[in-house]
Amino acid sequence: MRLSRIAGEGVRALAAHKLRTFFMMVGTIVGIAALTVILAIGKGTQREVMKSVNAFGARLIKINAGGGKGYTKPQPGVVTLKLEDADAIRSAITGWDIVTCVAQKGAVPAKAGDRQCETAVFAVDSDWHEAMEWPAKEGEEIAPEDLATMAHVCVLGTRLAKTLFGEDNPVGSDIQIGNVRFRVKGVLIHHDASPGGEDENHRVVIPLTTGLRRLYNQNHLTYIRVRMKNADDVPATAEQIRRLLHERHHVTPPETDDFSIVTAKEVADAARGISGTLTALLAALAGLGLLVGGVVMMNILLISVTERTREIGLRRALGATRQAIFVQFLTESLSVTVIGAVFGGALGWGVSVLLPRFVKVITVISWEPFALAVVFALGVGLIFGVQPARRAARLHPVEALR
Repeated sequence: MRLSRIAGEGVRALAAHKLRTFFMMVGTIVGIAALTVILAIGKGTQREVMKSVNAFGARLIKINAGGGKGYTKPQPGVVTLKLEDADAIRSAITGWDIVTCVAQKGAVPAKAGDRQCETAVFAVDSDWHEAMEWPAKEGEEIAPEDLATMAHVCVLGTRLAKTLFGEDNPVGSDIQIGNVRFRVKGVLIHHDASPGGEDENHRVVIPLTTGLRRLYNQNHLTYIRVRMKNADDVPATAEQIRRLLHERHHVTPPETDDFSIVTAKEVADAARGISGTLTALLAALAGLGLLVGGVVMMNILLISVTERTREIGLRRALGATRQAIFVQFLTESLSVTVIGAVFGGALGWGVSVLLPRFVKVITVISWEPFALAVVFALGVGLIFGVQPARRAARLHPVEALR
């Protein structure tokens, strides 16, 4: 009961000096708000990482033309990956379900009637639709006979179809891609944005043989996708493919690879690496804010001890112990930080909700930031409140009353 009464005295002292109390809270409010936003961004990033992994596919291995590590995009103009490499993978590697090839070109002019635009062209194998789990919603998909005959047929993404044909059904119509005329065979189902946030629906898909020999006039690929039967086999198979391509391309480590192999692990690691750097920077700023807030609070409390010297002396003269004075001032410190944590948490929650509307970032609100805010607030209050409380408790009553 006595402790609660002493703590109440500390809270009433804060209420009597509202402006001073507010300035002591500011650093805690800013620091806790920043910490709440950081944790919300971190949670959102974790969710996006899992979406990236799921979008890429846990059973997939992607071999890009051109060297590099991690989650890299295909490098245009690189000629290091050939159809023969895909055939070698099919022959030498076991456990795969689909091995499909893609030759990609960007910013290719496309025209239908008086409408025209630039689009990405993907020359693909007939099993590309199955490998990508991306069927046609209207018409037909690229078929084996289209590759065998080098047919001038194509399948449009939904946004490209709308750009070139509006609300009309494009199936059966002709379009011109580059200088070659194609018949629209189908329209792909709408696809979500890629892990990198790109709209994948503004594309056209054509047979691989037609693209290589009639449109691109090349014999190299942009990438090869390998879908395994079992996700557990992906790491070992990726290493087998690496060794196979080293042999085929005459690459001897530590020479730089002229290809890059990407799996779901690389996608997740790359995403975590980027988000980890950002989170660490923001966490450092939040920590700095809490540190500055703690120092400001300690200095104001020290000034308060000086201003209230006579009050402390009178309390001591009337029988208050050093412990009681210590508890009173420490209560003031803890009350400031805890109340600041409540306001900071509320501010951080509001910012986390509104932030995605103005910045391209994903936030997820959870209970952890609020629990962590209270822990940090108590820590700051204890660390920076002890010295003022000790100084107040050490004042001699006779000296204090002079």
